[in-house]
Amino acid sequence: MSETADYAINVESVSKSYFFGGNNVSAIKRASFKINRGSFVAVCGPSGSGKSTLLNACGLIDTFDEGQYHLNNVIVSVLNETERTKIRRKEIGFIFQGYNLVPIMNVFDNVSYPLLLLGKSKSQIKAETFDILEKVGLTELADRIPDQLSGGQRQRVAIARALVKHPTLVIADEPTANLDTKTAEIIVDLMKELGRQFSATFLIATHDERMTRHCDKVYNITDGVLI
Repeated sequence: MSETADYAINVESVSKSYFFGGNNVSAIKRASFKINRGSFVAVCGPSGSGKSTLLNACGLIDTFDEGQYHLNNVIVSVLNETERTKIRRKEIGFIFQGYNLVPIMNVFDNVSYPLLLLGKSKSQIKAETFDILEKVGLTELADRIPDQLSGGQRQRVAIARALVKHPTLVIADEPTANLDTKTAEIIVDLMKELGRQFSATFLIATHDERMTRHCDKVYNITDGVLI
């Protein structure tokens, strides 16, 4: 068994810099952390602190400049873009503050789209999509488009879309920021429960105490330094 086998994520001394206004700006400075499988982990920090950069790189949307990143025992930091895309499609789900649903697609099509990208059959897509829709309580709304849903319902669709492919990792960016307190609590409970059912690990960027008090671990990041 490798030393990373018990971890969904193992990040070792990663750094990331950008050129901005002719200057080299360090967004992440030699960050290291490990996340156990099935954990619910938050990263907190002010705007510009580096938390979005960290999550984007962990979600394989961006890359680290230095260090190693293991995802599900694979050193993904050394892979090319094609290999990274394949892993992102299969292993990583995303939940966004603004939901990021396709406005012209109904609930079923929004949720099933990741399965379509994985090349699953029509029968598999139908069965697996309705299974997750039942779990988030949206079976009766499968034919509705996002504009016909409340904010809480849209976030349930986003959660279903993120989890339908049974990912190793779910990246959630401020998932409760647009929700009232009662709805936010429901969404947090739903995320935790489905995370347990699907053995998914959540890495969450948030300012929201309604979220962080339910997390297994909370990291703070300031000026690219993670503690």
